[in-house]
Amino acid sequence: MTLPTYSCGVARDRSREPEAVRITSAAESRNADIAARQKRYVYSMGIRTLCFVGAIIASIAGITWLWPILIVAALVLPYVAVVMANAATTKGDGFVLLDKGPTHNELGAGGNGP
Repeated sequence: MTLPTYSCGVARDRSREPEAVRITSAAESRNADIAARQKRYVYSMGIRTLCFVGAIIASIAGITWLWPILIVAALVLPYVAVVMANAATTKGDGFVLLDKGPTHNELGAGGNGP
C-alpha cells in the first residue's frame, strides 16, 4: 500500500516563503546596533543632566519661568531616551522585490534562425 503524494498538481503557498534580503537592505551587526543604541541613550541622558543643571542655575538666577520647563524636560527625557534606544534601525533601499516572470515574450516569433 502506498500513500498518495502531493508533489504534482498542488499549488504552493508562496505567502509563507521568506522574503529575499538584498545586501543593500541587510541589517547591521548586533554589536554595531547595540553601540548605536547606547550612543543615543548616552546623548539623551547627557541632555537630561544639562536640563537639571540648567534648572538649578535658572532657579538661583531668579528666572522663574525657565526652571519648571527644564525640570519637566528632565523628567520626560528618560522615557524618550529608552524609546529612542530601543527603536529598531531598519535599512531599506526603496525597491520592492516582485516574484513575477516577464510580462511579455522575450524573443519574438521569428521564422528565420541564424
